[in-house]
Amino acid sequence: MRILIAPDKFKGSLTAAEAASAIAEGALRVYPDAEAIQFPVADGGEGTLEAAVAAGYEERLNAVVGPILAPIGAAWAIRKDAFGGVTAVIETAQASGLAHMEPTPANALRAHSYGCGQLIAAALDAGATEIVLGVGGSAMSDGGSGALRALGLKPLDAAGNVVPLGGGSLADVASVDISGLDPRLSAVKFRIAVDVQNPLYGSDGAAHVFGPQKGADADAVELLDAGLRNWASVLRESTGRDVNVPGAGAAGGFPASFLAFSTAALEGGFELVAGLTGLAAKLAVADLVITGEGSMDSQSLTGKAPIALADAAQARGIPVIVVAGRILVTPEDLARHGVVAAAQLLDVAGSPQDAVANAAKYLTWVTSQVLEGA
Repeated sequence: MRILIAPDKFKGSLTAAEAASAIAEGALRVYPDAEAIQFPVADGGEGTLEAAVAAGYEERLNAVVGPILAPIGAAWAIRKDAFGGVTAVIETAQASGLAHMEPTPANALRAHSYGCGQLIAAALDAGATEIVLGVGGSAMSDGGSGALRALGLKPLDAAGNVVPLGGGSLADVASVDISGLDPRLSAVKFRIAVDVQNPLYGSDGAAHVFGPQKGADADAVELLDAGLRNWASVLRESTGRDVNVPGAGAAGGFPASFLAFSTAALEGGFELVAGLTGLAAKLAVADLVITGEGSMDSQSLTGKAPIALADAAQARGIPVIVVAGRILVTPEDLARHGVVAAAQLLDVAGSPQDAVANAAKYLTWVTSQVLEGA
């Protein structure tokens, strides 16, 4: 028997790779002769880099400017294919993530994506012909302006002065100086993984929907939204492109700048990462799939990695088992996606604190129990 063990991260307790290892241990307790194929998955947000490295990409580390100017180390990955193409994988969370910043109103206005631009420059220097941008877990709401600043763009105010970094300054941008913009941007292929359909600005835009989780209060949300609206206007005037499109509101509007100044395309996160890592080949030889994540809830049913994987397995007639930190959807919901059995850690742990502290141990045990009962 070949068991494809392909969980997403258990946020706050286990990475996807750690979860896969724990699940594999539990599966092999029940089927000691099985081949357990550990294959972390992601939907284009946090965990995308880890999935790429697990699939054979070379991990690299660069010193960059963090979301509020403190220097940090940020990982990215690269791989050369048999035809000479070079693909780089970059996560916005690595260089400009919320984990690097205290979420306060002041920081929500200051946060920027400059470090992401530095990683893109590093990828270009390494010869990347294709750059995959996984967006999620970001601290900024700057429309990607900081990243372009790192690549040579100068946003100017009405007096011709360069405006400060951060989404809070975007309302002051009157024009952009593109004379120093890295010309390689037009030659490389950008693929941006998004799992939301929010536009850049407006009531469903980046600031209103995602700003509060980054520390923005009501006043900061309005300032950020006004800035993103103005940034879209400046980009349209400079390039002729309308960047207020579905998906452009991901990661604080990060895709907008690349939609304006490159041939970037927005793609569904799970499908992009699955293609990037060769998931189809793993599914082709699997007899059983075990997947999971920290919280299996209503959002999971909208295309998050575990359910998207379950759908792909169901289409091939492969049964799926889910193990999760908690499960907030019904068995009927899961059955519609080909899930034949499911269990959660909280039933074992008794409290969220226990589940987090002993996640690997509980995940191994729960996996063995659900397999024995399936």
